[in-house]
Amino acid sequence: MKTMRLVLMLLAALFAATAAMAAGDRGTADEAKALAIKAAQYLKEVGAEKAFAAFDAKDGPWHDRDLYVFVQDDAYTVRAHGTIPAFIGKSFPDLKDVDGKPFTRMQQAIQTEGWIEYKWQDPVTKAIRPKKTYAVRVGEFTVAVGTYVD
Repeated sequence: MKTMRLVLMLLAALFAATAAMAAGDRGTADEAKALAIKAAQYLKEVGAEKAFAAFDAKDGPWHDRDLYVFVQDDAYTVRAHGTIPAFIGKSFPDLKDVDGKPFTRMQQAIQTEGWIEYKWQDPVTKAIRPKKTYAVRVGEFTVAVGTYVD
C-alpha cells in the first residue's frame, strides 16, 4: 500500500512538473503584444517584401514558442503567416471561427492597434482553443500575433 501511495505521489509530482514546463513553453499576452508591435515596426523600417519573407521563416526571430506573426491586407488577403504558408496570397473576408466570429473582419477593423478574441487551432496541441490576438495597423496591413488562452 505504501508503494502504491509513493507511486501515485511521484506521478502527481511528475504531472505537475510537466504541466508547469508546458505552461512555460507558451507565449503570454504581453509577449504577443510586444512581438506584434516589434513586427509592425520592422515592416515600417524594411518594407513589405523583406518583412513578409522574414515573418514566414520558421527559424527566424518572428517565431517564439507558440507565438508567430501573421499579416493581412485591406482586401483580407494573407500576406504573411508564420505557421500556415498555404494561406499566403489567399483572401478570407468571410472567415469565421467555430462560434461564428468574423475574426478576419475584426482584425482588419483595427485602426491603430488593439486586441481581438476568437477561437483557432493551437499549433502545439492541434485543438481549437480561445485565442487573443494583438493587431497593429501599418498602412493597408494589420500585423498580428496571438496567444492561446483558457
